[in-house]
This record gives sequence, structure tokens and C-alpha cells, in this order.
Amino acid sequence: MLFQSHAMACCHGFCSKTDIRRPAQVLGIHQFQEIGCSLKSFVVIDESKCYGVKRNLLFRRSWDSAMAVHIQMPTASKYQKMETEPPEDVPDSSLKGNSKPYSGNFGNGTTVSRGQPVSKIDKATRTETRFELGSFSENIPQSNRNIFRSIKLFGVQMSPDNVAIAMVYFVQGILGLARLAVSFFLKDDLHLDPAETAVISGISAAPWLVKPLYGFISDSFPLFGYRRRSYLILAGLLGAFSWGLMATFVDDKFGAAVSILLGSLSVAFSDVVVDSMVVERARGESQDISGSLQSLCWGSSAVGGIVSAYFSGSLVEAYGVRFVFGVTAFMPLMTSAVSVLVHEQPFSSSMLFTGPDNTRSTLGVFESAKRHILQLWGTVRQPNIFLPTLFIFLWQATPQSETAMFFFTTNKLGFGPEFLGRVRLVTSVASLFGVWLYNGLLKSVPLQKIFFWTTLVGAGLGMTQILLVTGVNRQLGISDEWFAIGDSLILTVLSQASFMPVLVLAAKLCPSGMEATLFATLMSISNGGSVTGGLIGAGLTKVLGVTKDNFTNLTLLLVLCNLSSLFPLPLLGLLPKENNKEVIAGDAEKLFIGSDETKVK
Repeated sequence: MLFQSHAMACCHGFCSKTDIRRPAQVLGIHQFQEIGCSLKSFVVIDESKCYGVKRNLLFRRSWDSAMAVHIQMPTASKYQKMETEPPEDVPDSSLKGNSKPYSGNFGNGTTVSRGQPVSKIDKATRTETRFELGSFSENIPQSNRNIFRSIKLFGVQMSPDNVAIAMVYFVQGILGLARLAVSFFLKDDLHLDPAETAVISGISAAPWLVKPLYGFISDSFPLFGYRRRSYLILAGLLGAFSWGLMATFVDDKFGAAVSILLGSLSVAFSDVVVDSMVVERARGESQDISGSLQSLCWGSSAVGGIVSAYFSGSLVEAYGVRFVFGVTAFMPLMTSAVSVLVHEQPFSSSMLFTGPDNTRSTLGVFESAKRHILQLWGTVRQPNIFLPTLFIFLWQATPQSETAMFFFTTNKLGFGPEFLGRVRLVTSVASLFGVWLYNGLLKSVPLQKIFFWTTLVGAGLGMTQILLVTGVNRQLGISDEWFAIGDSLILTVLSQASFMPVLVLAAKLCPSGMEATLFATLMSISNGGSVTGGLIGAGLTKVLGVTKDNFTNLTLLLVLCNLSSLFPLPLLGLLPKENNKEVIAGDAEKLFIGSDETKVK
């Protein structure tokens, strides 16, 4: 909950008719917005007065009856000398009738009933009384909440919010259950050729390239009063619907493309929403804490991947692809269910889209969109954000050879779906180990050093695939299957450990105000780099004449792809050397704290 005013008089310890803005009403509670103020909870205050600030709290009295507001100001020292006695009354008749009292017990013997004004409250009550609203997680008994917080995963206290975050990522991992089923459905049931299969795969990746749009929607358009929780529910229902279609009605390539697209949209949207929650918690924290949050997210995803990989191949073989699609349809509903754990204050779109007379208007919607775009552009163009983002894109855009190796292992070496499922299980475990490696050993290491060594070692280990292609592994007494498993395990550990800093850096670059939009933009740029790398790799594969039957130049392709991964290393200077968030995102943060000197031009 925020205070809305460019320079609200109450923030400076006085009131005047011209300085107080008309409050917006949300669920019967006045909500004001001021850039830089962060609402944490509520305190009871008396009627008809404006108290100013004391002990880092901003107190605001309503004009009709009891009202509760508690704002934690950005800097306490600035307000330490404020007078605590109320100034003169504010005869602002325009505010008359805007206050709606509510009921609540404030834990220290003070009870406020609806319609009952509070006429006398002592100083201790004003500064220490709390009344929390907003979500199911806030209504969890304190003893149960302490149980939540006593549990730690990857160094993160498992509060209800963090449990919800972990579960959403777990669902993202376990949805891999249908990955093999989709491949076999397209190939065997719909009898598509590799080109058509690749087209549908490309379509399914499209929602991940426009993630900023979902971030903008989540940040700007509250759904049923909430910007995060409601969209998690909607995303879960959409995912269940899409996989339900795959399990029942889909019987052509067009229907398959649409259903897979909807499923991908569901995961991408929920990913943006939960990423914004992670960013809100990582902002202003050290690299250690930010790294722990990312480890929790990707560790949960890896656990889900392990579960799905263990069952994916065997379920397809035993029960068929339709059965697997039906089981997968229940998984997104977990996202909808855990959304009730999200701690979120009610938010009204009328606080965003108002015209000159503070009424909702279509023009206000467009003005808000324009403002968000300008803020996004003004943030991204800051050197402290643009240069690291450029490095991430180039680091991801190096050519890839995974598609060529897939055709080699299936068509040349004869690896079947059951074995590929076991390889997926190994890589899922390896991914979890990569998260542990970063969380335990690397999260305090400077970003430049992590990128340098993981890229260098990764290029060297990537060359080991040449042994499999040339058959040297068999000469060494290692079977193709065991070599493929071992190679995939090592490369996945290193890949996951090297990708974690990308997530940490992206989260720490995001200033307050547009967390979902900016983080989604950075991740879309990273995804765009991966897609670019895949296309470059496909071009090299075509130029070198590597086909589904001809693997003569596959060795050369592997050499070129692994050596090219070293090209971004001279650009490591684009990354911030400091781990401190204020240094990493200093320029960007100014855009969102109401500073006139840093307004987007």
C-alpha cells in the first residue's frame, strides 16, 4: 500500500488544504501513494488530525472516524526531530465523507468497531499498534507462522510467501512430465516430420519472448484487487485447461500448436508473477541473500524436474501419451492453490488510472501505459543496467549444437525414449546439484570471476562430446550410454551453476516500482539470446551439411560452438564488480524515488 502525492504535506509534519490530495478508497481504507514510501502494516490513529512523523512512522488522521495507517519512511533520521503534537485541524471539506471505518482488534487491548470513532489513544498505541490486512497468509496463527519461519531451505526462511514461490517453481519443473509425451505425440500420433515438429516447438517458445507484456499487465492492472495472487490463480487454470485439451480433444497439428502455446503461456505468465515476488524480496539485499532466493527457486524447479523425469518415460510407455497429458493437467492447479499463501495488500486499479479529476478514464489507462514504457526505457538505458544486459544477451547468443547431438544420439546411437527419460532424470539431479554448488560455494564470489571460470571450464568440458561422436569412448572401454549420462551430468551441473548469476544479476538490477516488468524484460532478453544462439547453431549445422543421416562434420560443429562460447569473455568489464545492490542499480533506483533530477526525459 502506498501514499499518493508528489510532496505530501504530512510527510513534512504539517497539513494544508492545498497540499492534501483526495484519497483513493480501496476496501474502505484510504490509500495514498508517495514514491519512496513502503507500507508494511497499520497503526491506529485518532480522528480529525494530522500528526506528522515519529520513530520512522508517518501518522495520518482521517476526518470522519478512526483510520489506520503506518508507513515506513525511506530515511528515519530525516524525521527524528518532528513534533509529535498535532497541528491545527484541516478544514478540507472535499475530504468529507471519504473515510470508511473498519473493525479490528489491535492486539494491545484497543479495539476499533465499524462506525465507532477513536477519541483518545495514547502515544504508545500510536507507535506500536498493528492491524494487518490483505491475504490468507496474514491470518495464519502466529505459532504456525513461526513453524513456517523455523524451516530453512537454501538458507531462506520458509515463510508462507516463500512456500508459495517454491511451489510455483516446483510446478514449473514437474510440468516436464509431458515433455517426452509431446515429442512422441507429434511424431507417432500426428505423424509430423522434423520440420513441422520444430515449428510447433518454436511456437511454444513464443510466450517466453514477450514476458515484459505480462509484467506490465501484472504491475499495472490489478485483478480482483491483487496484482500477483489473482494472476497466479488465472495462470494455473489456463494451464490445466490446455493440458486437458491435449488429453481429450486435440487430434491435429493446429489444435496441438494452440494447446501447447496456451500451456506455455500459463507457465510464462506465472513465471513473471513469481519472479516479481522474488525481485521484491531480493531488492536491497546482499548478493548472498539474493543468491539464496534464486537457489530456492531453481532448486524447487529442479526437484520438480527430478520427479517428472523419473516417471516421464515409463508412463508414456505403460499408459500412453493421453494419460500423461491428463495427469499433467492437474499440476497447474497447484499454482492456483498456493496463491492464497501470498502476502499482498489489496490494490485498486483506480489508483493507477485516474484522470485530472481523479476519476477512472480510458485516457488514464493510456497515460499509465505510456508512463510505464517511458520508465522502462529510462531504466534499461541506464549504463548500470544496459551494459550488463548486453553482456547477458551476447553470453547466451553463442551457437548451440544440442539439436544436432539429439539427432546423432537417437538416429546414430539408437537411444530410445526410456533411456532418454533416465538421462533427463540424471540431468535434473545434476541441475539441483548445480544450484547447491552455486549456493554453497559461489554466491559470494564476484560475478565477473564466476562468468570467467564457468565459461572457460564449460568450453573445455563441452569438447568431451567429440569423444562420443568419434567413438573414442568405446576404445577407452566406456559404453555410449554411460558416457552420455556422465557427460550430461557434468555439463548440466556447470551450466546451472553458471546460469544462477544471470538470475541474481537480473534481480538485483531491478529498482522499486516495476519489478515484474523490468525483470521480465531482462529475462526475455536472455531468452532472446538463447533463441539467437539456437538459430546460429542451426545455420552452422546447415552450412556444414549435418543432417539426420550425415554426421561427418559434427565434430567440426562441436569445436566451433564450444570455442565461440569464449567470445564474450573480453566483455566481462560490462558486468558490475561490486556485489552491493545500491552500486549495481544506483542510477536506475533514482528513477523511482521521485527525484526531479532523474525524471525520464
